[in-house]
Amino acid sequence: MAFSLLAHEVSDLCLGKPALRSLSVSATVGEALSELKTSEDSFISVWSCDHSAKNIEDECRCVGKICMVDVVCFLCKDENLLSPSSALKSPVSDLLPTTHSLVTHVEPHSSLLEAIDLIVQGAQNLVVPIRSSMSNSSRRKLHQKPQIGLTTMHKGCEYCWLTQEDVVRYLLSSIGLFSPVAALPIGTLGIIDADVLAIDYHSPASSSLPAFLRSLRDQTSVAVVDENGSLIGEISPFTLACCDEAVAAAIATLSSGDLMAYIDCGGPPEEIVRMVKTRLKQRNLEGMLEEFALVSSSTSSLSFSSSDEESSPSPKTALSRPGKYSRSSSYSARMVRRAEAIVCHPGSSLVAVMIQAIAHRVNYVWVIEDDCCLAGIVTFSSMLKIFREHLQSMA
Repeated sequence: MAFSLLAHEVSDLCLGKPALRSLSVSATVGEALSELKTSEDSFISVWSCDHSAKNIEDECRCVGKICMVDVVCFLCKDENLLSPSSALKSPVSDLLPTTHSLVTHVEPHSSLLEAIDLIVQGAQNLVVPIRSSMSNSSRRKLHQKPQIGLTTMHKGCEYCWLTQEDVVRYLLSSIGLFSPVAALPIGTLGIIDADVLAIDYHSPASSSLPAFLRSLRDQTSVAVVDENGSLIGEISPFTLACCDEAVAAAIATLSSGDLMAYIDCGGPPEEIVRMVKTRLKQRNLEGMLEEFALVSSSTSSLSFSSSDEESSPSPKTALSRPGKYSRSSSYSARMVRRAEAIVCHPGSSLVAVMIQAIAHRVNYVWVIEDDCCLAGIVTFSSMLKIFREHLQSMA
């Protein structure tokens, strides 16, 4: 069975995967924002080709991915807070990291070991061509017709992408092959990373923007701790990605602890909504947030007009955007969990932590000591390193 697992290809993990919807790198931040607010996925892939142009002979390659967190952090920059209309006209390439290694193209016949190696080296998503039975004539018709907005077809070929979670889930189905390693405590395997992103509960949320972006790039989260280093909760990019652009106002005006309450399940408390609006007025940023409301495709319950606060809609739907909370059950764990951190202990087994992360649809689990002090974090990437070493020993 070990040799059978080693013989598996990337295409074995792609069965049933939907075609990847993509946005051209020539699109604007505003166009990306509109697509994200109506997309069924938290992330949208960005491609080098432009299907709205007549000439699409250039090579089509995925050059990155974006989510609402990228847009929000971009809008939270000082220069963009003052001129959001100009910021939304910026190219979507401004949201992409300087390195393209986070998203990597692979062939369907690539081995499972090759996929794991790429992830261990830093890849988050593996872009794989979908083998299709579409006729050549049908491909040409689609190729000749300009595409507007999101498209799934690139030069007659559709793609899907594999995530770290997909690979870990696949290995879980054969977890018996990794005995006894899978049953060992994570503390003895050396996979607890003490270099975590942590912020103080009372610190300004705006000072944590670099941490939010780094956690997004690393597919981890930002721990919120008290003065003693005890873990209180987290601000996860996966949770922020389920908000709309109005959360930029909360990041710009609230403390980290108040931001946790703002993004928590059920929407922000009314008093926090009033706090945000008051501080916006004090900083003369109401005009900027009114412009946000103009480009939004949905009505946010956090009103940014200068009218009386009592006339604003109920804050219970402040974070809502069409379809985001009515999506598939794959999002349910993230929606319920919100700012509550998922934790384990150094004595927890590797397989237990693996299952815990998969059950909550996250790529990491916080590690705490018995006194709740933060000890570190365990990620899918570090788990895959252990599995890779074990697979190599079986080869």
